[in-house]
Amino acid sequence: MGKKHTTQIAAALALLLGGLAAQQAVVAATEAQAAALGQALTPMGAERGANKDGTIPAWSGGDLKAPGNWKPGQARPDPYAADKPLFTIDAASADKYKDRLSEGQLAMLKQLKGYKMDVYPTRRSCGYPQQVYDNTKKNATTAKLAANGVDLGNAVSGGVPFPIPANGAEAMWNYKMRWVGEGRIERYSTVFSQPGDGKFVPLVQDQWTATPLGNLAGKPSTDNEGQEWLVLNEVVTPAARTGEIILIHYYQAKDNDAWLYFPGQRRVRRAPTFAYDNPVPGYENLLAVDQYPMYGGRLDRYDWKLVGKQELIIPYNTFKFNNQDLKLADVFGADYPKRELIRYETHRVWKVEATVKQGQRHQFPKRVLYLDEDTWALAAVDNFDAQGKVWRVQESYPYVAWELPACVYQGYIVYDLNVGRYMADNMPQEGKVDWLAGKEGRIDMKRFNPDELRRAGSR
Repeated sequence: MGKKHTTQIAAALALLLGGLAAQQAVVAATEAQAAALGQALTPMGAERGANKDGTIPAWSGGDLKAPGNWKPGQARPDPYAADKPLFTIDAASADKYKDRLSEGQLAMLKQLKGYKMDVYPTRRSCGYPQQVYDNTKKNATTAKLAANGVDLGNAVSGGVPFPIPANGAEAMWNYKMRWVGEGRIERYSTVFSQPGDGKFVPLVQDQWTATPLGNLAGKPSTDNEGQEWLVLNEVVTPAARTGEIILIHYYQAKDNDAWLYFPGQRRVRRAPTFAYDNPVPGYENLLAVDQYPMYGGRLDRYDWKLVGKQELIIPYNTFKFNNQDLKLADVFGADYPKRELIRYETHRVWKVEATVKQGQRHQFPKRVLYLDEDTWALAAVDNFDAQGKVWRVQESYPYVAWELPACVYQGYIVYDLNVGRYMADNMPQEGKVDWLAGKEGRIDMKRFNPDELRRAGSR
């Protein structure tokens, strides 16, 4: 690479990554800024180059081909199974690595006996179809927030709206519109930890998810009545809850709609307040509605500050942990999952700080959210209580779904440090997922109609 080209890249990065405070009023990237996408920046807006010490390599397109003869529906092999941990972080060594750990991670290392993080070589495995890159580049100069500064005003589907974000709300919309296909069907488990012997009865559910904002045709975000995504869950086990159904419509610029069906009552009930910090029914008060999945629902109760970039040790390429052939009982213990199953890597993340707006309320007055730069997925979230203490710590477990191709996560975990329990949701062990269901027409949109919900529940 010539000196002149190196200087150009450095100048572009300085323009794009510096001066965040001065960019707060900018509604879209300039043509000059957008020109760096696919050059100094990846097509998704991440820094293409390696970090200074080489622990984060340069991005070279991702590892998007399935290994061997793998087919969708089969358990995913770990393409990096030969990798060995570079080092392990535990309570004794936590302070040594505190610059690359969140406040919540530090708290868990110090509070949870035996908790550790095995850190592996960083592999920038994530990438997306060219259509996602094309839609993202179009959005870069045209997407806008709504007049209230938090809802989505204008964008096209099938790509992130703000690959060069000017503020925290834009960064969060990148998370919300990150591409994970056009809908999926799955069977998954939710585990609620039990102190003592650690024995648990999993909550098993079938779920249908439609993601209109994932349409690769690049349609206006206002299509489909401004819906963000739709989700339908039906309980399989335990027997006492079999047949319970919940239907949720998430919107870009208004509150969720939600309906509940209980077999014992044989009727559908509208949920009037299924949003924000209301507890998710049947989740043992371990999950607020807007903690699913990592963050869900509107942004309007918070001020969103884009703090900037940092390097963070986060779960990544978690093929071993996400193996659907694993038994739940062999993975989840009384205080946390088996630590040797979870792979951590060092990645650059966007740090966003959310504080409750004046005149609003939420059980978490402050949240700190970390978005992986290559995917815009939420890798970690720290939720604080009214005393400013870390209360609930969340992390997700991304891997490459080669069939899309895209980096996705299903499962996430919420650790409640105040009550000493955790909840592992959307877990793939003993389950299955069809990431191509939306694209290949296996999702019947009639399922997401509350009238159909009544009929489904009566069968």
